[in-house]
Amino acid sequence: MAGGEEKRQLVRYLFCKLDPIWRRQSMDKQIEQKIELSDTIRGFQAKCLLRSYSTMGTRGDTDFMLWQATEDLETLQALETAIFSTRMGAYLRTPYSYLAMTKRSIYEFPEDPEQDDQIVLTPQDSKYLFLYPFVKTRPWYKLPQAERQEMMSEHVRIGRKYPDIRINTAYSFGLDDQEFMVGFEGDDPGEFLDLVMQLRESDASAYTLQDTPIFTCIQMSLWDVLDSLGGASVSELARAAERDAEGFVAVATLGELAPGASKRVYNGADAIALFNVDGTYYALSDRCSHGRASLSEGSVAGDGCTLNCPWHGGMFDIRTGEPAGGPVREGIKKYRVKVEGDRILVG
Repeated sequence: MAGGEEKRQLVRYLFCKLDPIWRRQSMDKQIEQKIELSDTIRGFQAKCLLRSYSTMGTRGDTDFMLWQATEDLETLQALETAIFSTRMGAYLRTPYSYLAMTKRSIYEFPEDPEQDDQIVLTPQDSKYLFLYPFVKTRPWYKLPQAERQEMMSEHVRIGRKYPDIRINTAYSFGLDDQEFMVGFEGDDPGEFLDLVMQLRESDASAYTLQDTPIFTCIQMSLWDVLDSLGGASVSELARAAERDAEGFVAVATLGELAPGASKRVYNGADAIALFNVDGTYYALSDRCSHGRASLSEGSVAGDGCTLNCPWHGGMFDIRTGEPAGGPVREGIKKYRVKVEGDRILVG
């Protein structure tokens, strides 16, 4: 893409299954362990995109899934190590685990530019995620590019009939056994069923080698996911403590963000650009509203007020997120920032 190339994200789908013997523990132990596991997972919210889903009632071989995206493998490894180091982690196993990476599509969809803008995941708040690993046959890759382009365009035309279903595709070539991880977000399982039936009739479907297992995942808060596992419900005290935080999440320490420095952090599914301007901290959406560049890779002008996009010369008022010049026409979201001890929190 003209103007720069953004770092891609590593994507991980971690499925966990709870040993039923865990439910034989006392109610107090169950609550303590749920809180410990939740605190451990939420401790990584600033380091990676994290979405939690229940598969209770939709699969017999897995109970919940964590959808993660970050810039390095070590964060994904550290998160899983932390999970299995908790007391509840001793009762968990991993029946499925998929690794992939975002990448711009080699196909062109001028009428639907979002189809090939997949460098950074931007999950929506849909109730369901329909997920599966995908492998094409080798003859597919022998076809002329123009022929493959036409078949992929047919896919897009079919998908456009279902505007409430959104696709997220990540690439696994050389990283995992599958070639792609395909995830559809939506609020109506019936719509997704109809979409898949139509896609089966497309020309490209003849070149599918594998598209199972298929997971129907229900998006829930982490507390609700843990309570869906059965046993004692998480105490109202724990939920109240989370509410008292007013939505703030610790995303960095003071030592990690020296004056003049910037950093991409996360709050749930939101990628946030965090800045230290002479001891004053600002947090804005990391995505430029013009060219989709990562603003954490931009620079702050000498006036201390203007954030310069690294790609096309767009400018934002770092204090408000409003446009300040260049090709930018739309503002970006501004987040609250506060400092507690040596921690920087955003909300």
